[in-house]
Amino acid sequence: MDEVKKYLDEAEESMEMASMHLEDSLSRIRAGKANVHILDGIRVESYGTMVPLSGVASLTTPDARSIAIKPWDKNMFKVIEKAIINSQVGIMPENNGEIIRLGIPPLTEERRRELTKQCSKEAEAAKVSIRNARRDAIEKLKKCVKNGVSEDVAKDGEEKCQKIHDKYIKKVDTMLEAKNKEIMTV
Repeated sequence: MDEVKKYLDEAEESMEMASMHLEDSLSRIRAGKANVHILDGIRVESYGTMVPLSGVASLTTPDARSIAIKPWDKNMFKVIEKAIINSQVGIMPENNGEIIRLGIPPLTEERRRELTKQCSKEAEAAKVSIRNARRDAIEKLKKCVKNGVSEDVAKDGEEKCQKIHDKYIKKVDTMLEAKNKEIMTV
């Protein structure tokens, strides 16, 4: 019985990790509105080490169409600008000597469709991870029967695993739907 619970907990943990990864991936996809999370992947060199952009500057969204970056050290302006230009963000920074501004351009209809396809690919990858976790758990449960666990307990474990799987697939679908709605809202 403990063995079955252990396998179900492992499967649920894997499924939770997949959904958390999807949530992180979706937060980095630009949806036409200013969101500081699109800068999460950018790292800059500070005192000989690579640190996240949020580690050397304050990031704010003064309005829906711009991000303001205020470096704590004046020497970081060029480094930050270069990191943003070389990143996948695709926005040219504007520097006025006090703060760096990123103007978020409105998305075209074509770009919105591309972003929804990208989100769908991310969601499908998360679903595959969730299905793999379910498959692995069910295989382990079947091996438990050979090791002396009753078939009824194993079958109950498989049913519980399927319910956990369904819950996380629904969660992924909900996240994808919300992100697509955010992208397609003009």
